[in-house]
Amino acid sequence: MSHKTDQDPNGLNDDAHAASAVPESIADGVDDDVVEPNRRLFTGWQFLLFAALAIAYSSFHLISLNVYPMETWSFRIVHIAGALILGYGLFAGARFAEDGQPASGDWIKWVSYALLIPAAYTLAQVFVMYQTLSGSAMRIDPNVENWHYGYPLMATTAGAIVLSWFYRQARHRFNPADLVLMVCAMASAGYLLVAYNTNIRMSTGTSFAPSGISWAAIAGSLLILELTRRVAGLALVVISAVFLTYVFAGPYLPGFLGYPGLSLQRFFSQVYTDAGILGPTTAVSSTYIILFIIFAAFLQASKVGDYFVNFAFAAAGRARGGPAKVAIFASGLMGMINGTSAGNVVSTGSLTIPLMKKVGYPARSAGAIEAAASTGGQIMPPIMGAGAFIMAEVTGIPYTEIAIAAIIPAILYFASIYFMVDFEAARKGMRGMRKDEIPLFSKLVKQVYLFAPIIILIVALFMGYSVIRAGTLATASAAVVSWISPNKMGVRAILKALQIAGTMSIQIIAVCACAGLIVGVISLTGVGARFSSLLLGLAGVSQLLALVFAMLISILLGMGMPTTAAYAVAASVVAPGLINIGIEPLIAHFFVFYFAVVSAITPPVALASYAAAGISGDNPMGTSVASFKIGLAAFIVPFMFFYSPAMLMEGSPMQILRVGLTATLGIVLLSGMVQKWFFGPVNTVQRIVMLVGALFLIYGGIYTDIAGLAIGIALFMMQRKAHGGGSKTAQAG
Repeated sequence: MSHKTDQDPNGLNDDAHAASAVPESIADGVDDDVVEPNRRLFTGWQFLLFAALAIAYSSFHLISLNVYPMETWSFRIVHIAGALILGYGLFAGARFAEDGQPASGDWIKWVSYALLIPAAYTLAQVFVMYQTLSGSAMRIDPNVENWHYGYPLMATTAGAIVLSWFYRQARHRFNPADLVLMVCAMASAGYLLVAYNTNIRMSTGTSFAPSGISWAAIAGSLLILELTRRVAGLALVVISAVFLTYVFAGPYLPGFLGYPGLSLQRFFSQVYTDAGILGPTTAVSSTYIILFIIFAAFLQASKVGDYFVNFAFAAAGRARGGPAKVAIFASGLMGMINGTSAGNVVSTGSLTIPLMKKVGYPARSAGAIEAAASTGGQIMPPIMGAGAFIMAEVTGIPYTEIAIAAIIPAILYFASIYFMVDFEAARKGMRGMRKDEIPLFSKLVKQVYLFAPIIILIVALFMGYSVIRAGTLATASAAVVSWISPNKMGVRAILKALQIAGTMSIQIIAVCACAGLIVGVISLTGVGARFSSLLLGLAGVSQLLALVFAMLISILLGMGMPTTAAYAVAASVVAPGLINIGIEPLIAHFFVFYFAVVSAITPPVALASYAAAGISGDNPMGTSVASFKIGLAAFIVPFMFFYSPAMLMEGSPMQILRVGLTATLGIVLLSGMVQKWFFGPVNTVQRIVMLVGALFLIYGGIYTDIAGLAIGIALFMMQRKAHGGGSKTAQAG
């Protein structure tokens, strides 16, 4: 038999020949580490040094969480400090001097080295203060704290941050200004570790708090803000700056925004505690999130991500619009693990978007589908992109209950995207991928054991194991499963996975710490309570109006922010108000969580859509509008949580089943309405009827369900009669 794949005279591939040329994999590279534009790529001893630091950082968390636990505040301080040290070592504060561009002059290098002297001095003072407090002293001399620690620390931190903005050099070279910031991070964290392990800890937030805590907190906050700028952009930094300004401008503001005010010392001596930066967001990032990042890194190192994508292509690639349907499945699987919508777009979208364009999707549609699917990964149980962990921490609701509650909304979201994709493919006459373009399903089924780590994670959680124990077990199983796969993990691969995890974790840890700063402002100023009273007033007029207002605030707070930070902030500002107007905590938090998630595809600032547009080559704003349309269900479903709690598994089994089925049918009608297609083209009148039927079915009431089903059956019969069961598709123009 010949192994050639040339086309026959009729222009068709011979199936027998094609079968012999089936690719082993088309997802190569999906698991590769995405290198950010400002990440340094070291060589030689510098590479080995930072690789060792990343491995040590990941290993520290595994050991602390499972073997030798640390005191809570100390653990969180070390957690943030480690991310700051790694982050400033790996991520530059300015663009690299490449392609013949001039590097910065020598003067900026020598100024940076000069700043290293006071930075090292403050670090040395931390050891001196530790020895003082280890003796009989109750506190440190204020002159020492101010003149020998606080002022030098602030000067060097601020000076090095400013210098780093203008320090340009080659990508493989290290920046001495960032070395200063690494030392300042150690000095800030070192003082807090010393102070918080004595009776001084009890004085935070009072006029008796030593000034050193405030200096360490201010420097630490500046370091967190600058690292957040480097790894997550300006949006979260700007929002944080607005909230920090409010702390001191609040007494001069009119109306419900006004409050008595806080002094600089009282605020900063308390914001770097569990009331702010060391609070719920860092609690989650230092436990669940870092653990699941390590889990994701082990899956990445063992090429399980490649397998997920290949499996999706083999299962759905040949259906009409195949690559788009693959994007839905693959991005959902990858997105629930990696925790960021934009990051998921970059990893899976680099493969799926070109393939979607190849089978006939316009660049805008291809980017929009990938953005919507990647965003949906954040609401897909059991992991939900780390959002579920924060929700469990904030609400006290068991994690497993949250994961179960997310099932129907996740089904509705992905069903919406699937049918939007399917109807568009039918309307435009798109083909699927050929048999010779995708891996053999029969071959991939033989490697289905690679799903074992995910299955073990789910089973362990529902057997009652803690999230940490279940995550650790799943991580270990990823390594064990690899031993019977083509990509066996040895010592080198395990160390590589730990290095990847340490690097991957920097962004989410910086984001969580920065969100903690905002949460601290909200809790210490009481602005959240004032938003609650505003929502309560609106609810007196109309509960629907209060929900719409809460939706707008959640989306606004989430624009330009990673999902985790967006939800953390919205949960502090909006959720308490919803609870005060009589909404159950689970429903209230899911409401703001979903809108915080979909802010990634909501114009005008839609991070996931912008990332997809960068790959597809289309206009970012046009892509964000298109992804908003595709994810339309996500903007309707949260309102149904309030009117039909059965959508969150609250009710009898029959209620839950009825609501789930009718809402899914409603999503089908809604998708058909948007795409102007059911079994064939639909006119304007039919689209209006479809919209009414969809809303009836999604609403969840017994009478509305009956009315919606009647409309759906009538449309089904009309379309079947007119178009013959949907076998006909429009021809691509």
